[in-house]
Amino acid sequence: MKMNGSTVTEFVLLGFSSSQFAQLLLLHLVLTCYTTVLVGNLLIMVTVRTDAKLFHCPMYFFLANLSFLDISFGSVASPKLLTDLLNNGSSISYGGCIAQVFTVHLLGGAETIILSVMAYDRYVAICHPLRYTTIMNQQRCFSLLILCWGGGLIHGIFQTVVTVQLPFCEPNVLDNFFCDITQLKKLSCSDIYVSEILYVFSDSLIILPNLLALLVSYVVILATLCGHFGKGGRKGVFTCGSHLMVVFLFYGSILFVYMKPSSTSQVDKMAGVFYMVVTPALNPLIYSLRNKEVKGAMWKLKNKCAHFLLPQKVQMC
Repeated sequence: MKMNGSTVTEFVLLGFSSSQFAQLLLLHLVLTCYTTVLVGNLLIMVTVRTDAKLFHCPMYFFLANLSFLDISFGSVASPKLLTDLLNNGSSISYGGCIAQVFTVHLLGGAETIILSVMAYDRYVAICHPLRYTTIMNQQRCFSLLILCWGGGLIHGIFQTVVTVQLPFCEPNVLDNFFCDITQLKKLSCSDIYVSEILYVFSDSLIILPNLLALLVSYVVILATLCGHFGKGGRKGVFTCGSHLMVVFLFYGSILFVYMKPSSTSQVDKMAGVFYMVVTPALNPLIYSLRNKEVKGAMWKLKNKCAHFLLPQKVQMC
């Protein structure tokens, strides 16, 4: 069976070919992080949805959507990675590999844009507080959300189309735990000069403008907060600090993998685990632990659940 001139119908994933003890540690790390991704982000989504004050606030509307993206992004490779760690490596079909490429770049592109949108939301709230509700109305929020998914979709399609044009020949061994483009293009049995340019162009188009928008937004925000630190500016600093931590973790790992000249596959794999598994697990912890509104809403949700369940327990007795 040949696909677009490729003689490869599946890829062998080497995963983490280290000692059994190291694989066991990694298994527990991934399992803990993925559980946190599911539970933490789902809790944020439910909290925002059930709290009327948070649900109608643009900041928490985008936070809930970021949590949905984190759950989706963390689920691309984590379940298979857990299985592969138990089985000491595995394989993935050509179609499954291409589907992973598309999903990773769709969700990664959407998350890149939504982080910029959240920075824009904070810019309007802090620098134009009197016009905030007018500018960030419900229609504007939904339009920005469509922009996030539309931009991610275009980025995912572009990366996928470039990848499926590459012919792959034996050997079909990927030295990674998922279908990463940086490893896939090394297996191509044709000149990838044009493809390299297209990959860099696509990554630069999605990363650099959003990174620039983030930097400009926070330079203006911090300059504004410096003049109003004693007048409620402390709350703005903590809110922006949470967002900046998420941005630093996400962009730091992405830039390290996709925008650097080269490095060893082991380093790439560990960076991949960080931005695909660890970062989505840290986001809900950062926002829930550093945000009083979210913590307060979670506490009220806990009391509601306890109040709802308590009569049932009494009746059972």
